[in-house]
Amino acid sequence: MIEFQHVTKSYADKFYALRDVSLNIGDGELVFLAGPSGAGKSTLLKIIAGLEKPSSGAVLLNGQDLGKLKASSLPYLRRKLGLILQGQGLLLDRSVLANVMLPMIVVGESHSEAHSRASAALERLNMLDKAQDSPLALSGGEQQRVAIARAIVNRPQIILADEPTAYLDRDNAIIVINALKAFQKSGVTCIISSHDEQFLDQASRVIYLSKGEVSDAWTSSLAA
Repeated sequence: MIEFQHVTKSYADKFYALRDVSLNIGDGELVFLAGPSGAGKSTLLKIIAGLEKPSSGAVLLNGQDLGKLKASSLPYLRRKLGLILQGQGLLLDRSVLANVMLPMIVVGESHSEAHSRASAALERLNMLDKAQDSPLALSGGEQQRVAIARAIVNRPQIILADEPTAYLDRDNAIIVINALKAFQKSGVTCIISSHDEQFLDQASRVIYLSKGEVSDAWTSSLAA
């Protein structure tokens, strides 16, 4: 489904976020990107999402070269993606339910369908009882679960999650990982970046990045 062909990403100050990365991620995999902060995990996810373009090399999604996509095509690409990115905040002037409904309203779904599917997404993450609350009334862990519900409500083909368990206590982190695993088991490809190694054995595969390079990769023998 996703192929990186000798991808490098550099910036004007000659900082290299990725260096000659080549990898393949298959349809329906649950892949963890591991490594320390600054290893290139977030950049790799942003390139898949079309938020960044590689400086060299190619990234293929179902055979389509993302670097050659016109700007007008990016919204259609992102409809296939569920993005859980750092700093992607909730709208504070809307209820939890309205936040989760928003992606469906944007693509033209009816209010009743958006309401039904948003409620189902919140229920999966044990957040339906907070549907009418303001995001300001939620804890950090609860806000993260709402952000995940918003990312999955459109039933994406691919979920990209950047440090989804960062700053969460263990109970909330387990809820988040179990929710992502449930979607992977239903056929959704999930790519999760994390510097926390406690959940790596939940993945079908782990790709370890260091200083922008793939330094190791292995299949988890304990993956569920």
